Amino acid sequence: MDEIVIMALLATLGTWSVTALGAATVVFFKTPNPKALNLMLGFAAGVMIAASFWSLLQPAIERAEATSSMPAYFVATAGFLCGALFMWGSDKIVSYTQGRANSSQGRPNERLNRIIMLVLSITLHNIPEGLAVGVAFGSLQNGNSSMESLMGAVTIAIGIGLQNFPEGAAVSIPLRREGYSRKKSFLLGQASGMVEPIAGVIGALLVVHIEAILPFALSFAAGAMILVAVHELIPECQKNQSTQPYSATMGIVLGFAVMMLLDVMLG
Repeated sequence: MDEIVIMALLATLGTWSVTALGAATVVFFKTPNPKALNLMLGFAAGVMIAASFWSLLQPAIERAEATSSMPAYFVATAGFLCGALFMWGSDKIVSYTQGRANSSQGRPNERLNRIIMLVLSITLHNIPEGLAVGVAFGSLQNGNSSMESLMGAVTIAIGIGLQNFPEGAAVSIPLRREGYSRKKSFLLGQASGMVEPIAGVIGALLVVHIEAILPFALSFAAGAMILVAVHELIPECQKNQSTQPYSATMGIVLGFAVMMLLDVMLG
């Protein structure tokens, strides 16, 4: 049990470190290469979409069929929708708070409000991602410790880590444009990922100690990941579609293919 929690902690510390790496781009340049960021965002979206099924939903359905007193389709669907609704609710809260901050035109703390909302939005966004990694590793404790399951958990962490790189840059670079020093921009940018290790440990502990919630928790993580990929990553990586029509799309295809290949090879 302790080993599983430590693995989840190490994995989410890894995703946090990638956030810090993305935030560190502010030290070298003010504007990262858009083509490279689009490709990376697309790759992360493809990995997350594929991982949501093979590493989260499929094991959730199989586990529910074996252990749950309720129909497997109900458990998986309910968990999936709850995960998506959780992310939707988090986004609505952040949007509402941003609207309140933006309505305070002319106040001395207007810039501070923008900075707080920027960091808060990325931080809230990272909570279900940390939970997804923690749940994936926590499931290894409950009769699901095959190499395929381990690699599935690892690829989820890698996919979320890849996505965190541009997120770190998305915080630190605007801070730099607002006049903050490179050091302060980096520190605030990497701080947005600090919540992931906490959420990862919580997710792992819940699954390890309450085995009955595993199918629901896996489906919950899948719903959160799908909403993030479809609502945020894919539109973001398609912003320069007119000048780079297939860069982000091929990133999505490649990310999906890599995840699918790993799963089939290990299956």
